[in-house]
Amino acid sequence: MFKKAVFAALLLLASSVEAQTYPSKPIRWVVPYTGGGITDVVTRIVTQKMSGPLGQAIVVDNKPGANSILGSDLAAKAPPDGYTMVTVIAGYAANVTLYSGKLPFDPLKDLVPVSLAAVAPLILTVNNNLPAKDVKELVAYAKANPGKLNFGSSGIGAAAHLTCELFKQTVGIDMVHIPFKGTAPAMQAAMANDIQILVDTPSSLMPQVRGGKLRAMGMFSGKRLGAYSDVPTIAEAGGPALESSTWVLFMAPGGTPKEIVNRLAMETAKAIREPDIQERLNQTGIEPVGNTPEQAKQFLDGEIAKWAKVINTAGVKAEQ
Repeated sequence: MFKKAVFAALLLLASSVEAQTYPSKPIRWVVPYTGGGITDVVTRIVTQKMSGPLGQAIVVDNKPGANSILGSDLAAKAPPDGYTMVTVIAGYAANVTLYSGKLPFDPLKDLVPVSLAAVAPLILTVNNNLPAKDVKELVAYAKANPGKLNFGSSGIGAAAHLTCELFKQTVGIDMVHIPFKGTAPAMQAAMANDIQILVDTPSSLMPQVRGGKLRAMGMFSGKRLGAYSDVPTIAEAGGPALESSTWVLFMAPGGTPKEIVNRLAMETAKAIREPDIQERLNQTGIEPVGNTPEQAKQFLDGEIAKWAKVINTAGVKAEQ
């Protein structure tokens, strides 16, 4: 027993010393998605700003695949020393329920929240041929035509898909989900009237709205976004007061020393408070956050519970 206590004390001491000298080499930051999307862009913008104060390079490593599971698993199995980090989005919270018992890692233990970097409220858009002019009319039209409206998304379990399921459940309408392999083909289908409704991030859909190819119904946010102040919230457009978003959350392997997690959270928050970062994110409808590990965990726990209820009520099944 004494030897075990001494060994544990030595491990704790070594961990403390390591945290005090951290970081002493470059940090690998895994993004489980391809380059160019919100996850990749926000990660690169923020970590580039963090590398200066940390005194080390932060190398972003895109590892897409299996609905983000591939990259997340890689980070979950990395040494918990602060030199491998990962960025996750809303799909991570959904995967806890969608792939319950089937993931190669424990999403509740093998990765721990560091800081919520940013939140991107989603926007509801429709095809120009749809006669509804606002959300109230859309709901009325859907109720009069049950099962005749199709909504698309970037894939099963994506934030856009589950947001539409939440919308359906809240207002009591029947629409058919058509999943696509990414936002781009879903957008093409919406403009071709193969689907009538498409929800995604404003940065993805607003260029098509501005170009007159889609119509914006409303933002799933509590207030209008500064970058798109002409687009009402869902509630302002006659719908329920629903808020839904994708988000960018920084995580570390479980067991990473608390001092390192706190240091990274602090540097994340400092970077996000920089005026140029705030402006770049706000310009694309992304709300900068930057919070503590405790606040990030509370947020993630809330998202997991929220989407579990939606998934179970809708009977959503993961892609095989």
